[in-house]
Amino acid sequence: MAYVIPQYPDFNGLKLEARALLDARFKYLGPEISEFTFANLYLFRSVHGYAVSFLPDGNPVVSGADHGESFFMLPFGLPSDAVLADLFKKFSFMKCVSGGHAEALEKKGYAVTEDAADFDYLYSREELSSLAGRKFHRKKNLVNFFTWRYEHGEEPLTDVRIGDALEVLESWRSGAPGPGDYEAAKEGLLRCDELKLCGGVYYVEGAPAAYVLGEELNPETFVIHFEKGVPGIKGLLQYVTMHFSSLLPARYRYINREQDLGEEGLRRAKESWRPVGHVRKYRVKTF
Repeated sequence: MAYVIPQYPDFNGLKLEARALLDARFKYLGPEISEFTFANLYLFRSVHGYAVSFLPDGNPVVSGADHGESFFMLPFGLPSDAVLADLFKKFSFMKCVSGGHAEALEKKGYAVTEDAADFDYLYSREELSSLAGRKFHRKKNLVNFFTWRYEHGEEPLTDVRIGDALEVLESWRSGAPGPGDYEAAKEGLLRCDELKLCGGVYYVEGAPAAYVLGEELNPETFVIHFEKGVPGIKGLLQYVTMHFSSLLPARYRYINREQDLGEEGLRRAKESWRPVGHVRKYRVKTF
């Protein structure tokens, strides 16, 4: 039976076949929020239990659950008041709400709170590609050490390089304190062509050492979904960040490096790259 996205209130689990129905919509949307690409939703479908439905206005609604609480997301705009009220009856809260939608929902009498752990970090592509100036002094020193100390090279992440990237991922996993986003990262590599992702593989002393994988989020922004490196190579990831940023077309003013998930160590790491701003997201509930 062919995959279909049913009409609300019915939902169907998110499958790869949904890309033909949703991907063009997301591209046309040109989202700022990193979750709102088909690839991101698909790769984290198991983590959040994503399912999808078409509302009466023809726009999709995405449902899921975090820590036992059900939620819904409306990437393409707010529906009628009646449909909105019904969604809030069926789900615990609305997630990944943009600032504009949050303001409109607050005026309608809903309870709005910032979801700071989910804010996306935005960086200047130009700044990351050069690391010029005092604020990047430590990062640039690490890059200089890396390029002086190690023989290194890089290649586009094409089909023939997927095995090298998977080798990096397995090495990263062996040194990580937990599984993290391993499953999503692995599937991202295995399905990068189908999901229209692109990136690069980095080599140190002839061996695979790091890779980066992302996609266009909107005409001004490239989003990094995954950046992994083998442990123990000083300056490696600093070099990868700088070099990959320098390869991106100049039309991208920003690089979105997603959220810190409320983890203090990850927050400090992301702040150390001196973001130029954040994509703020909100949660909305009924009072």
